[in-house]
Amino acid sequence: MKKILVLFAFVLGFGIAANAQAKPAEFKFEAETHDFGKIVLNKPVTYDFKYTNVGEQPLIITKAEASCGCTVPKYTSTPLKKGETGVISVTFNAAAGPSTFSKAVTITSNAKTPIKVLYIKGETVAAASK
Repeated sequence: MKKILVLFAFVLGFGIAANAQAKPAEFKFEAETHDFGKIVLNKPVTYDFKYTNVGEQPLIITKAEASCGCTVPKYTSTPLKKGETGVISVTFNAAAGPSTFSKAVTITSNAKTPIKVLYIKGETVAAASK
């Protein structure tokens, strides 16, 4: 009986150690900041943040939140296996007067780094008069 318990403990310990060594899901972005430069007021602009899952486990995004209502993120909602790519598309619509802007989009996921922040920035300008 003692041998069976020792064998069980060994198998259980080996299984836990092997599982702990599995690399969790993780983002690798092509870019984490995008500068739109000068954009016209009330004309929406969009940028696609492309990323790859470089971890061993499937990557699942659970939420994407913008720092204000003028910024709308959309993301790949299906789990991404190792090596697969996804897109977080961020649309910005400037309604306030001409000024510089910097907005953040917070991504929540099951990645090794569960909270990731992406940034967009630029300057809004008035439309050219006709």
